[in-house]
Amino acid sequence: MLRKTIEIATPGTRLSVAHRQLVIERPELPKATVPIEDLGVLVVDDGRASYTQAVFIECLAAGATVIVTGRDHLPAGMMLPMEGHHALTERHWAQVEAGAPLRKRLWQALVAAKLRQQGRVLKEAGSDDAGLTALAGRVRSGDPDNFEAQGAQRYWPRLFGRDFRRDRAADGTNALLNYGYAIVRAACARALVASGLIPSLGVWHRNRANPFCLADDLLEPWRPIVDWKVRGLCVAGETAPSLDDRRTRAALLTIFNDTILVGGKRWPLLLGIEQSAASLAKALTLNDRDALLVPESLPLQPDLVEDGAA
Repeated sequence: MLRKTIEIATPGTRLSVAHRQLVIERPELPKATVPIEDLGVLVVDDGRASYTQAVFIECLAAGATVIVTGRDHLPAGMMLPMEGHHALTERHWAQVEAGAPLRKRLWQALVAAKLRQQGRVLKEAGSDDAGLTALAGRVRSGDPDNFEAQGAQRYWPRLFGRDFRRDRAADGTNALLNYGYAIVRAACARALVASGLIPSLGVWHRNRANPFCLADDLLEPWRPIVDWKVRGLCVAGETAPSLDDRRTRAALLTIFNDTILVGGKRWPLLLGIEQSAASLAKALTLNDRDALLVPESLPLQPDLVEDGAA
């Protein structure tokens, strides 16, 4: 089932639950309701919002992720469902006991997939792929040559201009990228927990203060889809739209409805991430890097999407 992504941004919104429906009450607007089981991601971007406890309990019980943003509109925290996977203990042990060779091979696959996706973005943007596809084929176990960083040096100037610098603290285009990455990272964390994995125990990322190292690993090949989305919002030669504009955030949130290829099949992006996370759990359990599924396309045009493909 394709779950919905809902953003709450009207100042003073009150959220509650009645009869398995999320009840949304906004000042001077009609009351709205959404079936709890239809929710995939709930983003609350309203510093004056109020909740009943049931909102969190019911959303999490239904498998939804709740994201709360700060004043800069970027996610400040998230709540993930903790319902146990049927093979939870087995997968936890497999993850803990995964040896360095397997973890390095998985990182190799993730980096190579990211480079291929970046090459697709550049081609769709009207450029050549800057050799990124060829670079992807040369990535070795653990990426000891740091082709991921080399790829970034080729990628960003071609995508957003020679003067662009990727800066997590900057405004403009960088702020849009930060927002897009943050919401997709949350979806990765949700999918990993649902697949019975420990989100803090990464295959490559390691930081004792980061509770989502594995989500950061899985996120890498999905980042270029955010880049492509952001590029579509940034008209050449003009200032990037502001993240303060609700329409800009809404446009970025539609990324979860885009259809992409994962494992040779078409999936809405949110479900594609779930397939990728489940395959990572399988790869760790079977000690088989080839079990990992990664995105194989950018968002497909509507006329290329078949009904019922997911």
